[in-house]
Amino acid sequence: MNSVRRQTARWLVTVGSLTYRVLTDPGTEASGAPPIVLVHGIGMSHRYLSRLHDELAADGSVFSIDLPGYAGLPKPGEDGDVETMARGLGEVIASLGVGPVVLVGHSMGSQWVVEVGVQRPELVAHVVAMGPVVDDDHRSLFAQLRALVVDSLGEPPNVNAIVFTDYVRCGAPWYLAQVRHMLEYPIEDRAAALTMPLLVIRGGRDPIAGPAWCRRLRDRAARANLVVIPGHHHVAQHSAPRAVASAITAYTSPAGAHGLRVPERSLPRL
Repeated sequence: MNSVRRQTARWLVTVGSLTYRVLTDPGTEASGAPPIVLVHGIGMSHRYLSRLHDELAADGSVFSIDLPGYAGLPKPGEDGDVETMARGLGEVIASLGVGPVVLVGHSMGSQWVVEVGVQRPELVAHVVAMGPVVDDDHRSLFAQLRALVVDSLGEPPNVNAIVFTDYVRCGAPWYLAQVRHMLEYPIEDRAAALTMPLLVIRGGRDPIAGPAWCRRLRDRAARANLVVIPGHHHVAQHSAPRAVASAITAYTSPAGAHGLRVPERSLPRL
């Protein structure tokens, strides 16, 4: 079992009116694995990525990034759409002085990391979209809220505790401003513009990122694969961090698939 690494180093990076927080483990030594950057979804923070961060940090350098307006960070003076937030995120990644990186996003974070991959391809070796949104079968606020409620009924209590407290920290005004951009962003079109491999990961019981949608998103990219984590819901990276970390490292390691299309995989239950 991997030893737990605490995220002891944290700092702020300001890009115009946007303030980002970076968290990492300064004692982690890379072992040939590419550096990994983790990005949370709408309303959230690095907290529900911490278990995945710790699993991945056993093999190399890992950075978790909190975006502007989330995790107690200042709300920007501008209404940051996906392109704007990704532009700032690209500057933050460039400031790390590592890479190119494996850029991992969850939920709306998948939109931000796909957009960074399109805007700044020199910074990104692989893009990983976990529970990507927005499923084109229910692109409305009501449909998304309904799916979120269904998902919360299946998530472990510790996941819901993190989600709901982070939502409170985010606040309704910023959440609603961001959800409008989330619903409008054409992630499938932008995924088609990626020049690096894309890995899509979904929990087998995820009601937010459905199986048909994830296959359609995979198929829009030139080089992409899909991995399913059986028995888990939308926040699989917290409820099954070892399985998600295994999927990421298997695909992005020097000996991995490197974007070659392989049959859709369901990992064993862990």
